[in-house]
Amino acid sequence: MATADGTWAYQDRFGDEFGRTYFRRFGDGVVSSLGLGTYLGEPTDAVDERYEEAITTALESGCNVLDTAINYRHQRSERVVGRALEGSEIDRDAVLVATKGGFLPFDGERPVDPGAFVREEYVDPGIVAREELARGSHCIAPDFIEDQLDRSLENLGIGTVDLYYVHNPETQLEARSREAVYDQLEETFARLEERVAAGDLRYYGVATWDAFRVRSEHENFLSLPEIASRARSAAKAAGNTATHLRAIQLPFNVHMADGFTVAAHEGAEGAESALWFAQKAGLNAFASASLGQGRLASGLPEAVAERLEGESAVQKAINFARSAPGVTSALVGASDREHVREDLDACRFDPMGADAFDSVFE
Repeated sequence: MATADGTWAYQDRFGDEFGRTYFRRFGDGVVSSLGLGTYLGEPTDAVDERYEEAITTALESGCNVLDTAINYRHQRSERVVGRALEGSEIDRDAVLVATKGGFLPFDGERPVDPGAFVREEYVDPGIVAREELARGSHCIAPDFIEDQLDRSLENLGIGTVDLYYVHNPETQLEARSREAVYDQLEETFARLEERVAAGDLRYYGVATWDAFRVRSEHENFLSLPEIASRARSAAKAAGNTATHLRAIQLPFNVHMADGFTVAAHEGAEGAESALWFAQKAGLNAFASASLGQGRLASGLPEAVAERLEGESAVQKAINFARSAPGVTSALVGASDREHVREDLDACRFDPMGADAFDSVFE
């Protein structure tokens, strides 16, 4: 697993190549403020090979955050992360490996009959009860999440997952009440706390698309203060002295800045944005969709672009996401090693300061 000694040594090796605050605190260690994501791409051997090259290039060039999920590319993304970790010259203890569970994954490719696959793989063996499913494809119940963590450990070929996210829990709001979703999250957090105590998980978190960046009256809203409270209760139930809820993930880019601008979470001094609440609560925030899944490569609004450093729209978009208060790492999907190099070159520039970032929204 990632360790303090391993990640600080990684910073010592690469830190001088990058701009101010490139490496940021995570737990007792440090991580790069650029992370490599593995969501996009066809489930083919050719894409696997490109991802392995890209991940290896990232690890050996100063990026020590890898983000994946068991359902990405039908488990292929986790497996290629595992191969890259094994083949890289970078030690395992220098790398933060994050994955997620929630969407029922296929195995290597989309089956001819997805419904039959779900039934035979998950429902009939008792891993998932039908009433626990939303959209017929999503579950966050404890037994299922524990099963998925075990499969992820095997796919990745590692002994400990550094950060495990419950994936898009707002999907469950289509099938049950908000209170019922909180209850199920608490039960699942308790199971994850037990896995922390067992040693094959370091921290856990919640990865979302809508839940933390929409207004409180929105149908997909979930409250960060309530989730943090449920995690504290879960830690107590599991016999741990403190919660291991450590991170949130949410989209953040020039066009999706709601995590900074929408004050929907009740803090000690009133309503706060997700990023502000997370920062005050000691939660690391990881920004997904930093390039808008590639759309920002064609350009940023001129008024924003002129305030950012970078030699291309891609680099400026990365530096916008890295500049947001509370963001630990901006995640960028890349299955091409040349794209990885361009993304890392963005980080040789300094991010915006807090005042400059605030001024974008004035």
